[in-house]
Formats: sequence, structure tokens, C-alpha cells
Amino acid sequence: MTAKLKITTVGNSAGIVLPREILERLRVRKGDTLYATETPNGLELRPFDEEFAEDMEIAERVMRENRDLLRKLAE
Repeated sequence: MTAKLKITTVGNSAGIVLPREILERLRVRKGDTLYATETPNGLELRPFDEEFAEDMEIAERVMRENRDLLRKLAE
């Protein structure tokens, strides 16, 4: 699915309006929170999942703390 989205002003910020079809595919509605993740193919939007967010925080912390070790393992 491809959708052309227009950036609009929301107060002092910018935002986009998601068409109903996208909201349905994400299984979200007005007021829900989305999680944006950068991937090699661009940004990925998914419904916010508290457990996933906590797991990502832990993974990012481990990667920061063990950066040198992870580089060695990647060789």
C-alpha cells in the first residue's frame, strides 16, 4: 500500500493526517500512540507497545555499553 500524505501545521509543530485505511491496517484510532522505528528501508510505523518500547530501551543500552565487544563479535 502506498499513500501520499501531506504535512500540515499542528500548533507550533508539523503533522500528517493518516487515512482511515492506514489506521485500520495499523489497528489504531484517534488518540492512540504510534512507535516510529528507523529501518534500512525508511521509517516503520507500528502501534505503540509498552513492552516493545521497554525491550528497545534495554537493547539500546546494551548496545551502547558493549559497543566495542559487539564490533569484535561482528568481525
